[in-house]
Amino acid sequence: MSNELKLICVDLPAPPLFDKAAPDGTRVGYEPSAAELVADVLGKTVRWVVTSWSDMVPAVQDGRGDAIWCGQGITPSRAELVDFTRPYAIFDESVLVLADSGINAADDLRGKRVGAIVGSTNLALAETFDGVTTVPFDGATDDVLGDMVQALRDGEIDAVVDDDVAIVPLGEQSDLAVAFTVATRNRWGVSVAKGNDTLRISMDAALNKVIADGSLEAEWKRWMPDLPFPLTADE
Repeated sequence: MSNELKLICVDLPAPPLFDKAAPDGTRVGYEPSAAELVADVLGKTVRWVVTSWSDMVPAVQDGRGDAIWCGQGITPSRAELVDFTRPYAIFDESVLVLADSGINAADDLRGKRVGAIVGSTNLALAETFDGVTTVPFDGATDDVLGDMVQALRDGEIDAVVDDDVAIVPLGEQSDLAVAFTVATRNRWGVSVAKGNDTLRISMDAALNKVIADGSLEAEWKRWMPDLPFPLTADE
């Protein structure tokens, strides 16, 4: 049995979740730190397998990696393609706009173009806003969030929806603002190929352990001190 846990993700800057990999392939942020905790419980070392957003599911399905650990919300449509662990994170969703847009609430988006990643919980939320035109971004590049923010700045869209942990830091830039946040409690999980119950169950047990012993909460507070830790071992 290999002592490597091959985890699939994109290679892009999305702090505090993760940043671009160092030359030696190591990564920093909440997600890599959480993955290292789980791998340690399993007696394995992490090796990251880099793909695009759109190639992550095919990569785990064809065995290029053991699991996807890359900011995936647990959704029914995704659960038709992969099997998820219990959550290792729970986030709300925020709307990013230009600072001078005058958009402060969902009603202000009527008649506007709202971008989000195709197939995401964020796009599903955008579709609930009355009178908006949703603009799906397919994740074909390595930096889909960067693509959406650039489209916002270029006037191609009027708002971006993503999880609060990714949007809130962007709202600190002078030309951008967080218009509002919706308490969707979006659950993020690790996904494995359909039927890989052995790995999924062992990762669930490892996640429960690092939640119960406080080590996952310590990493959460290290990387995201302004967000309350949302998890319990007996979820």
